[in-house]
Amino acid sequence: MLKLKPNCECCDKDLPSESAEARICTFECTFCATCAETVFGGVCPNCGGNLVARPIRPAAMLVKYPASTDRYLRDAPCGTRAAE
Repeated sequence: MLKLKPNCECCDKDLPSESAEARICTFECTFCATCAETVFGGVCPNCGGNLVARPIRPAAMLVKYPASTDRYLRDAPCGTRAAE
């Protein structure tokens, strides 16, 4: 099950579970559409995978499987790739 992170790891924009603006990679790194497209060019800066639209969990399933409340921010400045 996906961990629905509540914010963009770059700009800290709120990304509620129903947000169509959330983008994720296969490691569940989470970014807003603007950062994913304009800052990172659709490539995850942490793992190098592609960033795609995060699925929206149906409201009825959020009751049993709630979104995460833990906020994440990258250690590296936005616009740079993490050391590989």
